[in-house]
Amino acid sequence: MPLFEIAKGTLRPVAQANFDVEKKLQALVEANLEAVFSCRLVASEHSTGVRHSGRIDTLALSEDNNPVIIEYKKVESSDLINQSLFYLAWLSDHRGDFEMAVQKALGKANVDWSAIRVICLAPNYKRYDLHAVQMMGANIELWTYRLFKNDSIYFEEVLQRSVTDGEPSAGPSLATPRLSPGKKAALTRATGSYTFDEHLEGKPEHIRDLALAVNDFIVGLDPAIQATPKKLYVAYKTAKNIVCMEVQKRQVVLFLKLDPKTHKGPVGISRDVSEIGHFGTGDLEVTLKTPADLDRSKPSIERAYHEVGS
Repeated sequence: MPLFEIAKGTLRPVAQANFDVEKKLQALVEANLEAVFSCRLVASEHSTGVRHSGRIDTLALSEDNNPVIIEYKKVESSDLINQSLFYLAWLSDHRGDFEMAVQKALGKANVDWSAIRVICLAPNYKRYDLHAVQMMGANIELWTYRLFKNDSIYFEEVLQRSVTDGEPSAGPSLATPRLSPGKKAALTRATGSYTFDEHLEGKPEHIRDLALAVNDFIVGLDPAIQATPKKLYVAYKTAKNIVCMEVQKRQVVLFLKLDPKTHKGPVGISRDVSEIGHFGTGDLEVTLKTPADLDRSKPSIERAYHEVGS
């Protein structure tokens, strides 16, 4: 479907364009990493040394402090995926080099190596490439872009392959209350050695039920939303985190990607934590103790989803 421009009630198709050189695509993304992928730039054209003799287009750090590799092509090419896998192997073996680059670019930061995010960005992919990535044991995302002659650009994730270190996680057990097969699948998208089930362990039954109800509501907003368990919280994300959830003994705490100055959240259970240290991302904290608290919070969760970019 083409992109249309609205002009006095008439739809006019906008012609597509492309970058004359690949470097312009890279420069545009690197200048807008926070807006597009919610990442911070670590290095551009990072050398992998004499032995590997390569240059990683973009090294970055995600909002969850995971390493990120971004590779670009302005034309359809299988080399992009092969290149990305080569650099993924290099980064896995050169953690110290990456951490030094992070310190140089961003100052002190605790890198979370439980997952390395690899992003390939090209105008299109061959169907063989899509199948190959599905079969690979690597955490690799395939994104397409469309540049238009009216100076608009559209990014779309066409495939994400997420795996754990070692054996895939089984996720929450089938005995967990009210966990439908579809929701169970959504919970098994783990990073590193962390699973959703670990966040429920040792919690009272009513807190487990509440956490599962939060999960069901958030992943039900859009099939593209992924539940990504971290060590201390669960991140719900598309390209960026929308909500981070901490499952505690007596409550479930949400951190929403909303500006507390313009959206206060449900009265009595919300507060501005933009100046308060906390795990996860999101400046609006909402504390849930009952299903009624969750019902009151749903409009705020939906708003965070729409503002991050549905």
